[in-house]
Amino acid sequence: MNLEGLRVMGIDPGLTRCGLSVVQAGRGRAVLPVAVGVVRTPSGDDLALRLLRLSCAVREWMDEYRPDVVAIERVFERGNVSTVMHTAHAVGVLVLAAAEREVPVHMYTPSEVKKAVSGNGRADKRQMTTMITRILGLSEPPKPADAADALALAVCHCWRAPMIFRQRSGLIDGVRSTATRPTPAPHNKDRSLPS
Repeated sequence: MNLEGLRVMGIDPGLTRCGLSVVQAGRGRAVLPVAVGVVRTPSGDDLALRLLRLSCAVREWMDEYRPDVVAIERVFERGNVSTVMHTAHAVGVLVLAAAEREVPVHMYTPSEVKKAVSGNGRADKRQMTTMITRILGLSEPPKPADAADALALAVCHCWRAPMIFRQRSGLIDGVRSTATRPTPAPHNKDRSLPS
């Protein structure tokens, strides 16, 4: 499966710092860096204003770099409910920006990204930054960590995209799957509420 030229936007979601990256799939497992950066919003500002700033920034990136797909970190409970809620708000804004442009979104857990990029699902930040620097042939490690994480998400998707494509098209090891797919539930066109 040749997905050479696939442009992937990787997003490490956060409200205070949101890592953004764009890479392009090359031949084989080669991945070419296109852009990387971090969007910051002041923690003292109103939530609505912070989400608006984040929304504007990610829309600008999508319009400038025109990704084919977005890879974003899946939100999970980290112990601090406030942090999780802020991150979830940010994810909603980011996913909406992709949906408005009809760009598919794939979500990955941190351990999935670590395993794909370093071979170790428990790799630390330093190991991940070292691997991303090497994989992309960067002259220096991307900083801050949010930028490196965004690149790792994009690389992870580049390497998983061929398998995802085969699964979605019903191809497993080059052979179309004969497994039956579930029949969708009938669509009720009457949207009025019962009286």
